[in-house]
Amino acid sequence: MAEKSSLHVALFPWLAFGHIIPYLELSKFILQKGHKVTFISTPRNIHRLPKIPPDLASSITFLKIPLPQVEGLPQNAEATLDVRTQDIPFLKKAYDGLEPDLTHFLENSLPDWIVYDFSAYWLPPIATKLGISKAFFSILSASSRVFFGPSDFAVNGTDPRKKAEDFKAPPQWVPFQTKVAYKSHEINWIMGAGQVNESGISDMYRYGTVAKGSDVIFVRHCYEFEGQWLNLLNELEQKPVIPVGLMPPKMEEGSSHDNNESWVLMKEWLDGLERASVVYIAFGSEVSLSQQELSELALGLELSKVPFFWCLRKPPGSTEFSSFELPNGFEERIRGRGFVWKSWAPQLKILSHESIGGFLTHCGWSSSIEGLMFGHPLIMLPFVIDTGLVARVLEDKQVGVEVLRNEQDGSYTRNSVADSVRLVMVENSGKVYREKAKEICEIFGDRDLHDGYIRKVIDYLENNGRRKSG
Repeated sequence: MAEKSSLHVALFPWLAFGHIIPYLELSKFILQKGHKVTFISTPRNIHRLPKIPPDLASSITFLKIPLPQVEGLPQNAEATLDVRTQDIPFLKKAYDGLEPDLTHFLENSLPDWIVYDFSAYWLPPIATKLGISKAFFSILSASSRVFFGPSDFAVNGTDPRKKAEDFKAPPQWVPFQTKVAYKSHEINWIMGAGQVNESGISDMYRYGTVAKGSDVIFVRHCYEFEGQWLNLLNELEQKPVIPVGLMPPKMEEGSSHDNNESWVLMKEWLDGLERASVVYIAFGSEVSLSQQELSELALGLELSKVPFFWCLRKPPGSTEFSSFELPNGFEERIRGRGFVWKSWAPQLKILSHESIGGFLTHCGWSSSIEGLMFGHPLIMLPFVIDTGLVARVLEDKQVGVEVLRNEQDGSYTRNSVADSVRLVMVENSGKVYREKAKEICEIFGDRDLHDGYIRKVIDYLENNGRRKSG
């Protein structure tokens, strides 16, 4: 049998690092199989990427397309972490402005595959015209994708759910028992996603058009965890839906962070705490807490009496912490028991430290995977997009608890934070969450299992598409 020839695969993620990093990880797997990759983003985002391993670097090209300036978008903003939540539609408008340069690249390079994200609704027709095979790589969980409904709903506006109340129950097309639904305080996002925003296009139309226009949909999920959602997604989309596994990230041994002064300081502090005694707190790059939310969270951590490491990043779109005000005297009162780090932190290294025993998270799918791959139970405080849906699935699995919130406005109190932290970390009644998280670690942390999924994805790329192997 003739050896398969090398493929050229282009990848074009949305301008959020929660999307860019999984796309980069997929790129590495494609490179390891001997194929060529063009990774497409803006100059500043590419500059901020982690380094590619030297043995793969010669086979990847980073295509830097300058992001057009649009009114309403701050100067030098190229990713969601550079803008406030309310400015993201302007970032989408600028992203749409990448179309001419990307089209020029596709016309001249004719890659075998273009792998794209939810936002590039204009890309499938271009690739089709050029005869380039098209894959939509969704970084959302399969359950979230199913909840949003078949892509036809988004494209044609035929979703039967019209009122806010309709989204507070599982969809009628889900035939099994589940709690996956929005709560009252989360519904504004899903209702707004169906409306045209400042970019001129609704988010749901983008998502639906991309899914409908693809030849195949790749999903960051696996059959060993909630496989019924994958089966249902296949039925809804009526095209190949292929799981890429959970893609548990690898920690680079001997990385530049090992001897970094900041990491040495963090590790020294963590080394001084008992095994599994510390709760790690982080909310990704897109969550922006209000002053009240920040204060109640801080006072709840203090009230819990549980040791904690809090990665407190600046708000999206801000250059400094001036808009953050921790409660008066807070850092002095928690000194020794709490560690507040106001900058980027090596999350994988922290989560892998033996003193960490739980993870207070916003329930982004990537963060949830990272916590559970180390067997840490979750204290869940979802905020944006599908994080509430992820939290419902994980609470069903008893690997964590949601912080109790006001059903209408989503507010929480220091007492609800403290109660949830203590339940998951120290109380006897929380033992079930600690044990279930250890059990599910067998799935989430099984690198051989998930590498097997990736191999099947690459097999699909090799055996299908514009240049079928013969």
